[in-house]
Amino acid sequence: MRVLLVEDDELLGSALQAGLVQAGYDVDWVRDGIAAEQSLSFAGHDLLVLDLGLPRKDGLSLLRELRLRGSTLPVLILTARDAVEERVRGLDLGADDYMIKPFDLEELAARLRAIARRRAGRSSPLIRYGALEFDPAARSLSLDGEVVSLHAKEIAILEALLESQGRALSRERLEQLLYGWGEGVESNTVEVHVHHLRKKLGKDLIRTIRGVGYMIPKER
Repeated sequence: MRVLLVEDDELLGSALQAGLVQAGYDVDWVRDGIAAEQSLSFAGHDLLVLDLGLPRKDGLSLLRELRLRGSTLPVLILTARDAVEERVRGLDLGADDYMIKPFDLEELAARLRAIARRRAGRSSPLIRYGALEFDPAARSLSLDGEVVSLHAKEIAILEALLESQGRALSRERLEQLLYGWGEGVESNTVEVHVHHLRKKLGKDLIRTIRGVGYMIPKER
């Protein structure tokens, strides 16, 4: 999943970016509210981790405008403001969760997984599809009870398709999940990873939708 991290503290932002990447997220990091606003207009993120005390535009204003535009992007607020009124205001403006600094990075990653799970309508922390069982927390996959070794980018593609069962994802959208800002994108990267996934998991799991992209059919 692709996360937009909005945090103006350099040390904290750097640590958060590294920790979330380690947890399996693709993380873009900006330092102020205007940069976040611009990023949200084009980059196709799946989650927003938002500090409140930001330069140029504060986090609550950004959140308010995001919801007024009708965006349903999941938002987790991070802030040093510990007043109950601030937490209530953030949640009422449309935040999905709230964490007070300082916090534990493992708890943050777990809360993001919980937000994604709720948005996908799942109650189980595991994603099951036929004989497949994917654990988003451990970044591990089994097929018929046997562990299947996947590269990080293969995991990213498979997780996105499993979370979007019955809905085709374009190659461009999958490329966004695989590469951060400024990284060069090889023209056939997605096709290569899909080919490897089919070899490991079966050729019929991932369908090519001509002119659109790739899809895992909704399980009946």
